[in-house]
Amino acid sequence: MSQFINIFVAVFAALFPIVNPLGGAPIFYEMTRACAPQVRASLAMKVAIYGFILLVVSLVAGSRILTFFGISLPVLRVAGGLVVTFVGWNILHQGDASAEKAPDATATRDVDVLRVEQQAFYPLTMPLTMGPGSIATAIALGSQGTFNPADGYGHMIIEAMGALSGIAAVSASVYFAYRYASDIERFLGPNGTNVLVRLFAFILLCIGMQIMWLGIRDLVASLPVHG
Repeated sequence: MSQFINIFVAVFAALFPIVNPLGGAPIFYEMTRACAPQVRASLAMKVAIYGFILLVVSLVAGSRILTFFGISLPVLRVAGGLVVTFVGWNILHQGDASAEKAPDATATRDVDVLRVEQQAFYPLTMPLTMGPGSIATAIALGSQGTFNPADGYGHMIIEAMGALSGIAAVSASVYFAYRYASDIERFLGPNGTNVLVRLFAFILLCIGMQIMWLGIRDLVASLPVHG
């Protein structure tokens, strides 16, 4: 049981701050504002499920998938950071056109809802919720796991269950944070929510740039040095 708890805490503590469900909730609400509450709840569940699957695949087979395609972690960081930067930039300027669309809001409501539902995986799940940082962390956690036949398969099963439970807990926190994002909006009010969304969009932009820089730094460090 102690091994299960240790793995659970290690996985949850490593992923939760990077996924940051509370930080993503206002942005999720801003992007799903046109949806009815039941549709938003369904989207929150889809994002949580997609995120769980994405993290599990990254944990179990992420390093093997990267090796198969000849992709290194620094390259993943650069590409993923670029996507996160792009999403953060779009959200940062998303409200600029809202006033122009206001007169046609009722006429285009169904189209907006359909468009948002089609974005359940991209960009709501990846990279808004499970970005390259969390994927790279899951891959790193998976690559650290070593199975020693002397320990027996029971030990391996306990470790696997602990890791899956940690990812499930992170996904559940995403669901509840996104599911009740409207309550956060009501508490903060329109102006407060707008400020918070812009703040987290800017932070997301900075995170994307930071991830890109880490990847570029590692790529530069890997270059051969000619004396």
